[in-house]
Amino acid sequence: MSAGAIFVWELLGTAVLILLGNGVVANHVLRKNNGHNGGVVMITLGWGFAVFAGASIAAPSQAHLNPAVTLGLAIADKTAWGDVPIYIAGQLVGAILGAVLCWAAYKLQFDDHPNRDETLGIFSTAPQIPNKAWNLVTEIIGTFVLVAWILLSPVYAESGGTPNFGNSALGYAGVAFVVLVIGQSLGGPTGYAINPARDLGPRIAYAFLLPIKNKANPNWGYSWVPVVGPLVGGTLAALVFLAVHNLT
Repeated sequence: MSAGAIFVWELLGTAVLILLGNGVVANHVLRKNNGHNGGVVMITLGWGFAVFAGASIAAPSQAHLNPAVTLGLAIADKTAWGDVPIYIAGQLVGAILGAVLCWAAYKLQFDDHPNRDETLGIFSTAPQIPNKAWNLVTEIIGTFVLVAWILLSPVYAESGGTPNFGNSALGYAGVAFVVLVIGQSLGGPTGYAINPARDLGPRIAYAFLLPIKNKANPNWGYSWVPVVGPLVGGTLAALVFLAVHNLT
């Protein structure tokens, strides 16, 4: 696949992922919405199915949608290193676009919302207990689970003419289920970014592009945690994958 095609498919898929993911948080946070105060179950379900929708759209590029996934696949020798910058560029631009579209969908609610400190959380993550070292650990663990599942879960194979579909029968719904359970089990401490583009792209859009009244501080001091943590988690998952396969 050409570099341009990778960029476009990753941009489109990530834009839909962020539009729907940020959208479910906006539906919960902003008043005068049908989903106002819908709670953590609504949010985690929304993010899970946002992954399914975005990944399904980006299937031609193998639907990375996440720099940590791209890095993990490259280390595992499943993605060409020369394509890595193209994947990440598409993901970051798509994440910015998705955040802008989310704001456009909820423009009236943003204009009406009285609490400026709540609007950043619609777009980017923040820890419940600020401690960058341990917040980093949380993000590493969550992303490790995601990328390890992608690399280690069984795929389609045949044995003696009998097909074994493994997790491939689930398609991108399988990844959505994993993101859902990560959110509900590990998402409490930091908001489970588990994706550098998912956090950084909307944070950039919030800080520089979105005309939201009385915006909160973008919290750049924390912004490196949901970037570095997932990249480390994806790297560790790929190293485990290589170690396991070297044993067989």
